[in-house]
Amino acid sequence: MSYFAAAVVRDEGGWNAAEVNLRGATDIDEVADRLRDVEPDAEVSLLFVEADDAYLVLLRLDEGEDLRVFGSDSAFAEESRLGALLVGDLKTSVTGLDDVDEPPSATAGGGDEESEQPVVDPEADPVGDADILADLGISAQRLLKLCAHEGMLPADVTAGVCQVLGCADEVEELREV
Repeated sequence: MSYFAAAVVRDEGGWNAAEVNLRGATDIDEVADRLRDVEPDAEVSLLFVEADDAYLVLLRLDEGEDLRVFGSDSAFAEESRLGALLVGDLKTSVTGLDDVDEPPSATAGGGDEESEQPVVDPEADPVGDADILADLGISAQRLLKLCAHEGMLPADVTAGVCQVLGCADEVEELREV
C-alpha cells in the first residue's frame, strides 16, 4: 500500500511542512513521536496520512501532547498494517451524523444534481475525532463532507484543509519532491 505522510506544524513563525516516514513504526505512539520530532516546540502539529487514493487519517498534537486521531474510513484498518496501526484502535464511529447539515440545495427542494447526492458516502465509516480541526476553522461537519464528497481523493481533502489553514503551498511543495 502506498502512502504519503505530511506533517504540518505551527509555531510562532507560522506553518511549516515536512514529509514523515512511517516505515517501521510499531504503534500509534511511535507515529506521534515522529510527528513531535518534526518541531518539538510546535503549538499545533498535524499529520496527514493519505493511502492508496482511498483513505485519509489526520493526527493532531497540541504542544506535543494529547494525541487526537480522525480516519476517513475504518476499512483502512482492515486493508493494511499501516491502517491497523493508525485507526485500528479507534472505537468511536462518526456514523450518527445528525449534526451534519445537508447542502442548502437538498433542504430547499432544489432540483439540481447536488441535491440527489448523499451528504455522506454510505460505504465509508469515518472514525475518531471529527472535531479535530474545529478550532482551526474546519468543523466536524465540513471535514466529514470533504471526506465523503464524490470524487474527492484524500490528497484533495488535504489540499482543501491546508488551504483553510494557510499552509497549502508548503504541503504542495512536499508532493513535488
